[in-house]
This record gives sequence, structure tokens and C-alpha cells, in this order.
Amino acid sequence: MPQRRVTPRATSAETVLAYALEPESGAFTATEAMDATGLTRSTVLAACTELVRLGWLRDLDDARAAGEYRKGRPARRYELVADAGIVVGVDAGQHRVTVLVADLRGTVLARTEGALGEAGLEVPVRLRVVEDTVASALTAAEVDPTRVLVTVIGIPAPVDAVGRSPDDGGFWNSMNPGFAGVVPSGVVVVENDANAAALAERPSSGDASFAALLSGERFGAGLVVDGVLLRGARGGAGELRVLDLVDGVSSSNGIGRTARELVREARAEGRIAPSSLLGGDEEPGAAAVFAAAALLDPVALEVVDRLGDRLARVCVLLASLLDIDRVVVAGAIADAAAPVIDRAREHLAAWEYDPTPEVVASRFGGDVVVLGAVARALDLVHDDPLAFPLAAEEPVATA
Repeated sequence: MPQRRVTPRATSAETVLAYALEPESGAFTATEAMDATGLTRSTVLAACTELVRLGWLRDLDDARAAGEYRKGRPARRYELVADAGIVVGVDAGQHRVTVLVADLRGTVLARTEGALGEAGLEVPVRLRVVEDTVASALTAAEVDPTRVLVTVIGIPAPVDAVGRSPDDGGFWNSMNPGFAGVVPSGVVVVENDANAAALAERPSSGDASFAALLSGERFGAGLVVDGVLLRGARGGAGELRVLDLVDGVSSSNGIGRTARELVREARAEGRIAPSSLLGGDEEPGAAAVFAAAALLDPVALEVVDRLGDRLARVCVLLASLLDIDRVVVAGAIADAAAPVIDRAREHLAAWEYDPTPEVVASRFGGDVVVLGAVARALDLVHDDPLAFPLAAEEPVATA
């Protein structure tokens, strides 16, 4: 592990805690902390004592008792108290709310969902459902709300650096009405949903510059270029309203919504056979379209080709503007969109654009935004952990 040197502004406790918070740090001895931080033994021991007092670390059995020492002076061992503080991630979409509760290691303790239905644009309903779903998740995780350090709420609207969305007098205002009070303690941060998706995809993309492309009802991209998440002055980076002007795309409607529109057109034209999976009284979703394409339904195959062409054009636009290496097709649609992604790759290969980005499906399905919200919350805690005071443990009642 590279040595974590003390910066001029970092205290010894901050340096040791940063080491303890690293994903690969389990239980550690003072010697291991010295090697990782460059601090002296006495400084590390003093820092650990302080962090134990503050509730961030716990003092374990010494290394001899743990079976790791046979001779010599036993070394004291410490580990992060992973549940000393809690983070909450929220995906507050237009129709559904998903909440994850996680500890400081990112281990998910509970997951809950709440339905907004057709009332998703009604601000009082939206705030109540978010608040109730967060409360249910904390109850399911058996977590005292006072232990929540950060809650990050992902929304389908642009968000600037301080959590505000542009005033559009409509959808964006409804999606971001202000969430103060939805959790009883801790910091509340509002984040764009595509940016949250990009944070979830960051570890799997390594050093690549990439776009996490939410692709269900609308296209929206979280953009990471040279390791930096792009936001823009008003949080509008990746909003993709420019697709209204792109030949062959003409709107920011995503794969799921466009699939329904194309099937609706085919029905109106009488081109769908009664025996087709696309027939019947109910409007089929994208998954049904892809299943019909696998059965060589001619209308479904046409829809997949048009969706692949549409996705490829969006990928070319992103790659041409930002010189990105990869487009990750994200959101709930990603699980079923393999035929469209394959067709988009074929279009990209035939067009011979340079650069041509790699196009892949997200591994996180419909949870990509809420997982990214958790990642954002953990980033905030790890950046300055001692700025978050830990709630004191309740004393155990005795008879």
C-alpha cells in the first residue's frame, strides 16, 4: 500500500482515520499504521487513543491474543467501527423512491422502496413518500436516525454544486422542491441522478473517461472525464437536450420510452400480427419488444434496429464532444437492452467514427442511482470524517 503522508493541514488523527477508512484496511496494528502514514509510533498510538474516544475506532485484543504473535511484546490492534456512522442513499425518481442504508464500509444494511405513481409531480406527496421510505429503511436496518451522517438524494433534474436546480417552473421544480427535514439528522445533499449513476460506475471503469447513460424514459448522462465528474455552472452537463437537434434522434427520449412509441406507431399502421408478443390490448414494454425480437418478430427486429441506431448516434455525440472511452448504458433498462447495445456496436463499427467508444451495459440495473447516492455520501464522509460528530451510544439500562 502506498504510504499516506501527513499533509500540512491534516492532523495525525485525520491521517490515521483516513487509513482506517480505506477499503483494504481491516484490523491493523500501530506498526501497520506507521508504515501506511509515515507517522511515528507514539503519534499513531495517541491518534488511535483519540479516535477510540471519539467512537471511530475500537481497541481489539492484542495480536498475541488473536494468534498473530508468538514472541516479543504484543502489539495493540485497532479497527474501524463501521457502523459508528450511517449513510443513506435515495433514488427519488418521478414514479418511485428507492432507499439504501449503509455503514461506513458501504455495506448495505437495508433497502426499501416507495411508490409515487401518478402523483410524482405533487410536491407534498413527493416529500412525504421520500420521508416515509427513508424512515422505513432506517427501521429495517435497526439504525437510530441520529447516527445518520449524510443522506444523498438523486433526482431526475440538473443540480448545481449547492444542490439547486434551474427554475423551469415545472418538472425540475417538482423533482427538487428542497428536501430539508426528510431525515431527522445529518447532512442532506441533492445530486443529479445521472451523476450518481456515474459515481456508481466509477470503480468498474478504472482510468477510463466515460459516460453513464441513463437510458430508460429519457437519455441523461453522468460524465467523468480524466477522472473528474463534470457538472457545469448550473449542473446541466449531460442533460442532453441537444438531442432534439440531432438528426436521427430528435429528442432525449430513452430506449424504453422510444420502444413503446415505435410499437404504438406499428399498431396504428396495422403491422403487428395478432399472434405477436407485441399484440393484445396492453402496451408492451421494452422487455417484451426484446423478447419478441429474439423470436424474430419483424416489427420487434425493426424496433431494435432503430433503437440501436439511436443509441449509436448518442454515443457518437458524446465521444466526439468529450473524447470518452466508454458509454455505460445504465438504469433499469440495462438488464434487457443487450440486443440494442449489440446493434449499436454494429452501427458504430460500420460508421467508422473516430473515436468510437466502447458500449457496455451497467452491472447495477435499476439500483445504479441509489448505489451512486451511497457512493457520494461515503465520499463526503471520507473527505473530512472528523467534521461529522458521531452520536453517543445510548447507555444500556440496568435493573
